Amino acid sequence: MLDKKIKAAAVHAAPIYMDKVASLRKVVSLISQAASESIELLAFPEVFVPGFPYFTNCYAPNAATVTLYAAQSVVVPDDLGEVQAACATHKIVVVLGVSERMRGGHTLFNSIVTIDADGTILGVHRKVQPTWAERLVWGQGSGYTLRTYEPAGAGYRVGGLACWEHTMNGARQALIDQGQHIHVGCWPALDILEGFEDVACAQIEALMKTHALTAQVFVLCPSSYVDETCLQWMVKNLGPQDKVKAGGGWTAIIHPFCSFMAGPYMSSRDKLLVSEIDLSQLDLVKAYVDGAGHYKRPEIFRLDLDATPRWKDEPDIVGPIPWNKP
Repeated sequence: MLDKKIKAAAVHAAPIYMDKVASLRKVVSLISQAASESIELLAFPEVFVPGFPYFTNCYAPNAATVTLYAAQSVVVPDDLGEVQAACATHKIVVVLGVSERMRGGHTLFNSIVTIDADGTILGVHRKVQPTWAERLVWGQGSGYTLRTYEPAGAGYRVGGLACWEHTMNGARQALIDQGQHIHVGCWPALDILEGFEDVACAQIEALMKTHALTAQVFVLCPSSYVDETCLQWMVKNLGPQDKVKAGGGWTAIIHPFCSFMAGPYMSSRDKLLVSEIDLSQLDLVKAYVDGAGHYKRPEIFRLDLDATPRWKDEPDIVGPIPWNKP
């Protein structure tokens, strides 16, 4: 049982599209803004650095475009020094979505980096199954990175998944079995995609509330939106397109019983959605249903998770990776 309150925020913002350095600067700026509001846990959207590869939905496959995207993808921990420093300076735990490029290599992953309030990288989760056209860009993560993390002295466990990875019940149960208390569901704007205008936000809400209730966790759902830096980059580099529009995004904070604690927010303006999370409320919720305990029925259902490392660098990026203060 936990008797602790945390001030948390979900970021609704657009990156500086296809500009790793500028987007990381924006991450640092948002961390500083969060500190001014006494936020202790800050969650960023899916692949906030360098932005979601919408070009896969708009143009024919082109390896040269993926090469450009790879050049702007994040190497862990090399590119994250300033973000780690900001976490340490402001004493904030950050969960950050990035397109990750394997250190010393060329393979990319849709990754979620969890950084402690002392700047330590607690670990990296790699999306286990890229969705549809995403497979032109990202590799498959392994079960080795399906983990939750406990920030030092925080008393809670946090873990995250990316986008439609939430449809994978086994992935969600892997986090539930580790005693997750707070979940970060990282998303890009999807309701601006042709064919998803009327359904994307409903899908996101359904998946986030499903995990909130079935895992009995507080859910932070950060999302990006599409701005002119994204649209202009695609037109300038790849030509006209009519598959993706400006705007979009669905950001919220959700209680384990599925009520909204903040949001939902849908706008083309940056905003931090803030709420106080009272972890003691989990006691009542879990009296009704405990997906890691009395409601699990392990004699009937069994999760067979293969947590074997599949990529050579996974033991290195599944931390902890201390921040080397200059």
